[in-house]
Amino acid sequence: MTAAQLIARAKKRELPGAILLLGPEAYERRRIKEAMTAAFAEGAVTQFDLAEMPLAAIVDDARALSLFAADRLIWVVNAEAALPKTGKASEDDDSDAESGASGGDAAVLTAYLKDPTPGVVVVFEAIRFDFEGEDKRKQDRVRKFFSALRDVVELRCFAAHEARAEGESLARRAGLSIEPEALDVLVEALGADIARIAVEIEKLALYAGNRTISADDIAELVPDARATTIFALVNAVGRRDRTRALELLDTLTSEGIYLPLALTFLSTQFRMAMAAREAGLKSSQQVQAHFTRLGVPMWGSRADQVWQTVAKFGKPQLERAMKLISEADRGLRDARPDDRLVMEQFLLKLTA
Repeated sequence: MTAAQLIARAKKRELPGAILLLGPEAYERRRIKEAMTAAFAEGAVTQFDLAEMPLAAIVDDARALSLFAADRLIWVVNAEAALPKTGKASEDDDSDAESGASGGDAAVLTAYLKDPTPGVVVVFEAIRFDFEGEDKRKQDRVRKFFSALRDVVELRCFAAHEARAEGESLARRAGLSIEPEALDVLVEALGADIARIAVEIEKLALYAGNRTISADDIAELVPDARATTIFALVNAVGRRDRTRALELLDTLTSEGIYLPLALTFLSTQFRMAMAAREAGLKSSQQVQAHFTRLGVPMWGSRADQVWQTVAKFGKPQLERAMKLISEADRGLRDARPDDRLVMEQFLLKLTA
């Protein structure tokens, strides 16, 4: 089941008796909780923490009939704490062994689900582990423990293009006018974390009034958005705007940004432009379609930026740009280099 399907079922009040929310994505989890809470009467929602009480006690509460509400929602956080804490599994699970949670017997939950209490919905929230890397094995243990729950909603983090599309939708709903480049900057600066993007869009909508939000507004107003200056530098170089590029380099230096990171962003931009030119692409639409087919997320305005670089730099100039990037990279790796001077010389040559 997807998050959207669960929200739709909540609005229709057609919810299963037990649900497992699996994964770290906070934005969809918040939307699910809001939709499900709205489906129940005031006072009919209870929250428990499996790090503080055993699973058996929560199941007992679910079995109990309430005198005040025919239908109830029981929201259970830290569902991972129900897993057995023995031997190496305990260390791998990274659970709080001193929490007092003594759960660990999946049979208790399995027995309840064979005859769940009518009108009671129990939601288990397991958000600690991700779907990839070292977390995957730990998450598989969680999934196996709660295997009796048929309804599982996987809350995977948004990819960059998904976060941007959702950001556009949030901006429309908030009545916020925001430049495409500014939205790109916002998504890039916040690491495609849609929960944080949603919060910042709400704040920007209050700030903007009737005017349009620009990339400069994002850099000034969004916390932890210093990386947006790097993104703006990439765009300035793509336009061969030497004055703006040097201004942005000055900003990066004054803010203490790690300049090799800026060079990495520039390298990516030019490599994409080189690939687009070698593929014979003739428009930003073709750029977007080409990279999407290759499995590289590419939304419209990002494709415009790559195409802008292709239009400004011919093949010999792109090859020269890659050579200059390589030289700048070696310069930044020298013993005790002046990063500002290396980058300034690089930009002067690149925008000549």
